[in-house]
Amino acid sequence: MTQHSNRRRVVVGAAVLASGALLASCAGAGGGAGGGGGEDGVTTLTLATVNNPQMVDMQELAPKFEAEHPDIKIKFVQMEENDLRDKVTADISTDGGQYDIMTIGSYEAPIWAANGWLADLTDYAGDADYDVDDLMPPVRDALTVDDSLYAVPFYAESSFLMYNKEILDEAGIEVSDRPTWDEVAEAARAVADDDTAGICLRGKPGWGEVFAPLTTVVNTFGGQWYDENWDAQVDGEGFTEAVQFYTDLVKDAGESDPVSYGFTECLNLFTQGDAAFWYDATSAAGSVESPELSDVAGKIGYAHAPVNKTDESGWLFAWNLAVPESSQNKDAAWEFMNWATSKEYIKLVGEELGWSRVPPGSRQSTYEIPEYQDEAGAFAGLTKDIMLAVDPAQPGVDPQPYVGIQYVTIPEFQDVGNQVSQQVADVFAGRSSVEDALAAGQKVAQDAGDAQK
Repeated sequence: MTQHSNRRRVVVGAAVLASGALLASCAGAGGGAGGGGGEDGVTTLTLATVNNPQMVDMQELAPKFEAEHPDIKIKFVQMEENDLRDKVTADISTDGGQYDIMTIGSYEAPIWAANGWLADLTDYAGDADYDVDDLMPPVRDALTVDDSLYAVPFYAESSFLMYNKEILDEAGIEVSDRPTWDEVAEAARAVADDDTAGICLRGKPGWGEVFAPLTTVVNTFGGQWYDENWDAQVDGEGFTEAVQFYTDLVKDAGESDPVSYGFTECLNLFTQGDAAFWYDATSAAGSVESPELSDVAGKIGYAHAPVNKTDESGWLFAWNLAVPESSQNKDAAWEFMNWATSKEYIKLVGEELGWSRVPPGSRQSTYEIPEYQDEAGAFAGLTKDIMLAVDPAQPGVDPQPYVGIQYVTIPEFQDVGNQVSQQVADVFAGRSSVEDALAAGQKVAQDAGDAQK
């Protein structure tokens, strides 16, 4: 396995360090759900969010919103992805009332809406100034249940392959616009050495961590979580081949200690120039191309997600802002959400922080902004094309009984994915074979599949 060090800065480390203090401070928030109106007439909204770079930017710019809305203050609670999912799920499912605004994925949105846990935002978003029709159609559809909108996208993404052109040019390796996984694996193994990972791929346990990229590999290798009868396929040929390929590639040419690597860790490794390839979210490109955050800005190439048996294998996902139905501050919450997901906010990010850092994938109009086209031209058009090309109804070789690419839209999947990911972690650690790990995962997945029959 390739060895390396995480030297130099950590791109989003400050937000991680800050989250502990913020969590402690929000525990006693009053006013019913989440924050509340104080004696000075100011409503404090508690916002739970993932510590991804775009959300760090949102917190940095929030004082501009507060200056325009002196009666509203925003208290950010930034968490690592797995922690966020655990905490907001526990809070909303028990009517805990700790948060006024939650950052949730496109996986949770329809399930939580069907449970009656989320406020209906249809009337709020229907305001002509908000221009709900400008939202990316596949993203908006994922947040809509029975013609009602239950969340609004902060940013959305598919996935693609990023590669360090300097490293590959030195090795005499060319990358096609539509590479196969075999081509990527061969190149990654060729350039890996003691100082540079050939590729960074998530290994951190969690259905939204390792299984975000890994499920797309499963799809394109002909595997799937469930067949049309809700029979689990976790120990099937395609699933097994994909997991064997993925874990072998990381062991041969990937980062050391892969179970410690999720999106943030791969982002840091890649932007420090310590990995030749990175397959992950298209939203990463904004940070990769930011000179303030990246040592490799301007040196990166982009290609479609690698494939095996399918024409496309990118995912479709959005991080969205939603309001718990129990919140007593819905109007104030919408004021902030309106601001943070508006056309004006996107322009604000570009003007204040740089156009490469604009939240991508949420609005069609973003891709018509000349400054964004100029600065993000290396990846913007490709991102839009991939998002519109992927097929959430059948992303793999065979039909499936659910709509979703890197997740299964049933409440049980969060637990299923987490448990199977722990089995995959044992493979990375050398404690289990792929066959044994997936045999254990099959039992967990089948229990959830039986509940759907």
